[in-house]
Amino acid sequence: MSGEAPMRTNVTTGLDLTERVMLSTLTTVSCGIFFFINVTTLFTLRSRRVFCETSRYVLLYNLLLADTLQMSLSQVLYLLSICRVMLTFPVCGLMVMIANLTNEVSPLTLVAMSLERYVAVCFPLRHAAVVTARNTAVAVFAVWAVCSLNVVTRVLLLLQFPFEELDSLQMKTICGTMVMFLGPASDTYDRAYTCFLFVSATVAIIASYVGVVIAARAASSADGASALKARNTLLLHMVQLGLSLSSTLHNSLLLLISRVVTTAALIRILNVLYVFIIMLPRCLSALIYGLRDQTIRPVLFHHLCCCCSLKKVHISP
Repeated sequence: MSGEAPMRTNVTTGLDLTERVMLSTLTTVSCGIFFFINVTTLFTLRSRRVFCETSRYVLLYNLLLADTLQMSLSQVLYLLSICRVMLTFPVCGLMVMIANLTNEVSPLTLVAMSLERYVAVCFPLRHAAVVTARNTAVAVFAVWAVCSLNVVTRVLLLLQFPFEELDSLQMKTICGTMVMFLGPASDTYDRAYTCFLFVSATVAIIASYVGVVIAARAASSADGASALKARNTLLLHMVQLGLSLSSTLHNSLLLLISRVVTTAALIRILNVLYVFIIMLPRCLSALIYGLRDQTIRPVLFHHLCCCCSLKKVHISP
């Protein structure tokens, strides 16, 4: 997320208080709506036994949990940057590392969900034996372990910076991922890991998609319909992965745009990109599965309606 922070340091310099309040209000309202949808979906996925025991719903819960945490941290860092709040290096480093952790959980979880759909369509007779509750728990643990190992590596690279030579641990710039790259090794490692992560995830999802397409063509009409639905789900996984990748390109995109537009236009573009590239993808999973899945949809709508009814009761005199 926070790779855009160095850019935002420049474009918010000329903003007055009214403009900053308006921008922070617009993004906070959007984040609040997305957060409400995600939290309601998370509650839905823990409200029925079938959701807690079915592999694809457990993986979906893990994906939504990571996306919700990432979205919340992104908004906190955004508000800190637009309010020009300078953090200390330890506090900024902790927030950035947690943001990186949750950001990297999403593509790996999408890979696990794609492989689950591949096994369900291509090996239906072995699906129950392969995709068990224990194996799903192991997959979720492995995803968080791999991402945590990456965070530990980033911290070790960060510790190589001579902090003792600084006059103070107080930062002089806005907190962000790029600011925490205090040496060439950190920047090189981040680029290499990000490239490896998304290339591997893309290959895994595309391979699953090809396998499902082949199975759909060879299946009967009844099985073909199930395979077609799985194929569409994998296409959505690829879209989600693409949106996750676009968030890592956010800062580079702004640097290119800044060369051809005015500062005022750049501020507007920055906030639009933040909502549609950083926050919206974090809510996409809840919208996709909440509307498409016939098991989740009625329960989710019921909880959303109950929440809206409770709000009206509290608001009314």
